[in-house]
Amino acid sequence: MSHRRISKAVIPAAGLGTRFLPATKATPKEMLPVVDKPAIQYVVEEAVAAGLSDVLMITGRNKRPLEDHFDRNYELESALTRKGDADRLRKVQESSDLATMHYVRQGDPRGLGHAVLCAAPHVGDQPFAVLLGDDLIDPRDPLLSRMVEVQEREGGSVVALMEVAPEQIHMYGCAAVEPGPDGDVVRVTGLVEKPEPGEAPSNLAIIGRYVLDPAVFGILRRTEPGRGGEIQLTDALQLLAEDEKVGGPVHGVVFKGRRYDTGDRSDYLRAIVRLACEREDLGPDFRAWLRSYVTEEM
Repeated sequence: MSHRRISKAVIPAAGLGTRFLPATKATPKEMLPVVDKPAIQYVVEEAVAAGLSDVLMITGRNKRPLEDHFDRNYELESALTRKGDADRLRKVQESSDLATMHYVRQGDPRGLGHAVLCAAPHVGDQPFAVLLGDDLIDPRDPLLSRMVEVQEREGGSVVALMEVAPEQIHMYGCAAVEPGPDGDVVRVTGLVEKPEPGEAPSNLAIIGRYVLDPAVFGILRRTEPGRGGEIQLTDALQLLAEDEKVGGPVHGVVFKGRRYDTGDRSDYLRAIVRLACEREDLGPDFRAWLRSYVTEEM
């Protein structure tokens, strides 16, 4: 059981983004803008806000723009400096100064479990966080910080859970739970990946945040491909939940805050509208226009 301070975050970003074609034909889905920042930057900012300054991105072919975004752009910075545009210069430099970034290619896209396993040489024997780019968590609702706190206190692994409608649970990994040490923390006794309707053990869905004990790597190496012919992280977590001696217990943090799903086109658009409405610089004018537009369309 590990109680060491967590400093490393892993962000799988090797997916093809086929739901957003043709926009993602030449642009990684993680680089699609959410208002005026690419979605992936929100995720890295969340990791940094939780104290994780070492970020490993699991990439694939055609993902070079991700590396470029978090690197310096001296030509652009020089041009903005000459213009005296300090505000835009600051925004450009923010992404390159966020964290210590590392990259490794997944190669064959063999599922989330395989993507996490690609991080093993970098992570070593330390507990670490995994953040999926399709889930944006509002910075006013610090989910990852809470998960890190629980892991450092309880050891083992921690997953993020969120209540969903029973008719939607088949789209997610689902957790069987029992009461835990705190009101928002439960003990995970079992996990099922995308259960058939009527077979789900609860309506608590696993969303894209994990804090994992390094024992998960040994399990993933032995895990056979599961649903969809992919190595499922859920299957490895199920084994950890069944046998605490392998890598400690599995807890869940039940999240009731603001989550924006950018993996679906309709939810992506809703996320942009919600975040734009809440921005101090954009919100007042945008909300006024939105009210007018909705009134006209009714």
